[in-house]
Formats: sequence, C-alpha cells, structure tokens
Amino acid sequence: MFRTASLTAVLVAALAAPAIAQDANPAVSARQAHMDLLAFNLGTLGNMARERIEYDADAATIAAKNLVALTSIDQTGYWVEGTDADTLMESHALPAIWENMDDFEAKTAALHDAAMAMEEAAGVDLASLQAAMGGLGQGCGGCHQTYRQSDN
Repeated sequence: MFRTASLTAVLVAALAAPAIAQDANPAVSARQAHMDLLAFNLGTLGNMARERIEYDADAATIAAKNLVALTSIDQTGYWVEGTDADTLMESHALPAIWENMDDFEAKTAALHDAAMAMEEAAGVDLASLQAAMGGLGQGCGGCHQTYRQSDN
C-alpha cells in the first residue's frame, strides 16, 4: 500500500511539473536566466579585479567574450509589456522600462560597449582588466538604478 501511494505521488508530481513550470512568464524567465549568465561572468572578472581570485588571462578572456556574446543577443522578446514588477511577483523590472524604452536600449548598448572594451583588456594583464571594470560597473549600475526594483 505504501509503495502504491509513493508511486502515485511521484507520478502526480511528474505530471504536475510542466504545469508548474508554465506558470512563470517565459519572458521573465529568459531575462532572469540572461542576467544570471551576465552575473556569473561579471563575477569572474570582478573577483579577479578585486584580487579575490588569481588573475588568469585565459579565464578573463573567456568571461569577457561571454559578456560580449550575451550583450549581443537581441533581447526584444525578454521585455514584453506587462512583465514588470508591478504586475508580476517574479519580475524585478520597473514599469519605467516601457515608459522610456529609448533610454533603456541606450543603456543596454552602453553595457555592450563596456563588454567590448573588457574583451580588449581582459587578457592583457590585471591592471588592464581592473581599468575596464569601471565601464562594466557603470553599464550594469546605470540600468539597475533606473530600471530594476530594489531588493530592499
């Protein structure tokens, strides 16, 4: 009897999983995954810049190339109206994005430019990597300060 109940519970959970996964808005899920990838690569570079981990030219170059690739992706499908923090609990995007899309797009372009500058600097040496971090910080921070809901 216990075995049958356990198997039934597993089967119900397995069948319910796709329905649960579909509850999240795919645009929000996509942009959050994208931001996680940005953060992962920025973390690698930032930890090297702060000398929390040893500078590794190859690893820095890979992280910088990843940032360029990520900032080159057309994100149009991520930013669907009605997927803001005022509408969806899982979103951190402020409605101001859709109120000033031109500025938002300019800020994403600035992040791409900063990623390209980092790609040039990352593999040179630690000092070059450290000098390029400011542009990345400004690129991320400039957008987050204006268009991302605070975690407070």
